Amino acid sequence: MKNNLHVFLGATVADAAARPLHWVYNQKKLFSYIKGMQDFSFLKKNRSPFYKIKTGKVSGYNDIGQVMFQTLLEGNNNIDKRFKKNIIKNFGPGSKYWKNLRLRAKYKKVKDWRGMIEGPWIHQNIIETVKNIKANKKFTGGIKVNESDGYCAALPYFLYGYDFKSLKKIISIVTVSKISIKYALAKLHIIDLALKGVKNPVNGFIKKFKKNSYFKNIIEDIDKVKRLKLKPHSITVKKLGMACSYPGTFNSSIHSILNSKNYKEAILKTIKAGGCNCSRANFIGAYFAALKGKDSIPESWIKKTRSAKKILDQK
Repeated sequence: MKNNLHVFLGATVADAAARPLHWVYNQKKLFSYIKGMQDFSFLKKNRSPFYKIKTGKVSGYNDIGQVMFQTLLEGNNNIDKRFKKNIIKNFGPGSKYWKNLRLRAKYKKVKDWRGMIEGPWIHQNIIETVKNIKANKKFTGGIKVNESDGYCAALPYFLYGYDFKSLKKIISIVTVSKISIKYALAKLHIIDLALKGVKNPVNGFIKKFKKNSYFKNIIEDIDKVKRLKLKPHSITVKKLGMACSYPGTFNSSIHSILNSKNYKEAILKTIKAGGCNCSRANFIGAYFAALKGKDSIPESWIKKTRSAKKILDQK
């Protein structure tokens, strides 16, 4: 596919596959939802305790990537300026995301309000970004959380061939957290190595950056995950981190990558582990698509993903 967009397709399909079980932190409850199923991707019934969208749609993580993708399709000039404009259009006042943010403030007064949100859930980084763009701030990215929105936004931009120096600028549009920027760049370096045909991109990353102080703690994280390789994935994710934040979301993703032979196996493991499986799926899906190509993504899953067609049209 043009511009290696099969990698973005891999992230998009994986996110949509995990989405109905997004943010289920009680693993016993999650296991009861999928009992007896071999393939529990694209669950017809929404089980996320926080928000409800139709099966086949993507979470807010992948959707920020879709906004960047649309920006790139519109042209290659003033990308950062147009990206900000499109963020406001998709996530800002007047959008379903913003309306639901206002509803959340109302429902927090209710004892058990979870599950009341019909429609998409806007993330903290994007809330801050919208407010900062509207306030004409020089630095627009969110600072309160260390999560995956920056990576998700930068992935299509990276696939269009822009260098790592400019990638940092794009990531910073949605997050200025130093931790988020660092882990986003690490993910993109690993995907880059996979696209370049490195047999084991995770080991390739360690080899390439072992003397690089910037990535020192990330390499230490990977070594820690390697020592847990033989442990069951769901149990390990509970130990490493089920939530959206780095380093847990990165470390749990690496454990799935190290313990899976292919795309489908890795994403099913990720879904089953629960928590913020969508943020992890966006990295893992992209990784396996980069490593093994478009045909590694199950065709039946692609057909169930609402955002897939626009990506597939870019041949």
